[in-house]
Amino acid sequence: MQAPPPPSPRRDYRAAAIRLVAWAVFLLLAWFAATWAWRQPFMAAVRMGFELSRMAPPDALAMPVRGVDIARVADTYGAPRGLDRAHEGVDIFAARGTEVLSATPGIVASIRDTGLGGRQVWVIGPARQRHYYAHLDDWAPELGEGDVVLTGDVLGYVGDTGNARGTPPHLHYGVYGSGGAYDPLPLLREGARRAAAREAGP
Repeated sequence: MQAPPPPSPRRDYRAAAIRLVAWAVFLLLAWFAATWAWRQPFMAAVRMGFELSRMAPPDALAMPVRGVDIARVADTYGAPRGLDRAHEGVDIFAARGTEVLSATPGIVASIRDTGLGGRQVWVIGPARQRHYYAHLDDWAPELGEGDVVLTGDVLGYVGDTGNARGTPPHLHYGVYGSGGAYDPLPLLREGARRAAAREAGP
């Protein structure tokens, strides 16, 4: 009679269990570290960039010059400028030094003094559209590229730099979407209407 086979040796699962627990602890610590980092000030621009990418294009814009009534905004979008270009924005006239405000939340993409716009600020806003603030007399103190701004934050001050030199001080405000520039005036009017409704109350 044939002898029964010897019993199989018991598997030792301790090493596998230790590895599994170690991975679980590592993943938990990594999750806590990522969550902590995401909430820190140095990640503000990354958080804002993520939010902006998820937002729809604005259906209303806040007035980008403090104290200006919407009726004073010149309807100049598309007007000819010289022989080879058209006006890609609106002109908002105000006293020199009047505060220029961000019309949307966003991230400051560029601060420069060059070309037709003179002293200018570019802000990446909702849906990653670009908002252009030009002919500034100066920029807001300590404003820097990469800064997160909210609607109403000061970007600079009305002036006449660039090709506006010698004209009445004003802000050139333009908005650029995926298809290029579009007229911001209808959205500024809607923003003014909503602001007036809020002030009027229920």
